[in-house]
Amino acid sequence: MVHEQPYSDLIRAMARADWDTAEALCDEIRRSGQAGAPYVIGAAFALAVNRYFAPDATPTDVAAWVSTVRARYQDGDTPPALETEGLIRAALGEPELVDNMPAETVLDAEIFVLVHILLDKNLSVTELDEFLAEAEDVAAEYQ
Repeated sequence: MVHEQPYSDLIRAMARADWDTAEALCDEIRRSGQAGAPYVIGAAFALAVNRYFAPDATPTDVAAWVSTVRARYQDGDTPPALETEGLIRAALGEPELVDNMPAETVLDAEIFVLVHILLDKNLSVTELDEFLAEAEDVAAEYQ
């Protein structure tokens, strides 16, 4: 089983907008050889999306959110819009939308969406710890 702590720490740093720590953790994950198994990122992404978007969110709602978030980046350094929308919609119940999506694109979009949801929610330390504990539990089921 892959130790998830670096990924939980990464999510924690992103939620605090501590980009220096997040970058250092990404480097640590790459060096450790764990980069291919970010189960806790996927679990946290799915939990966050399902809590953030209303159960009756439409593809238009998702597209509008992705467009708004991507517009914050002047340099356009964001995951592709359609893939990001598809990933969110997959988490909301349309899993076939990610059938042919490259793993790297999935991970980039998951992190992008997760960062923005967590920053928007501005969770307390306790709320973030509880969220991460739940994400780790969900991730453990898929390993």
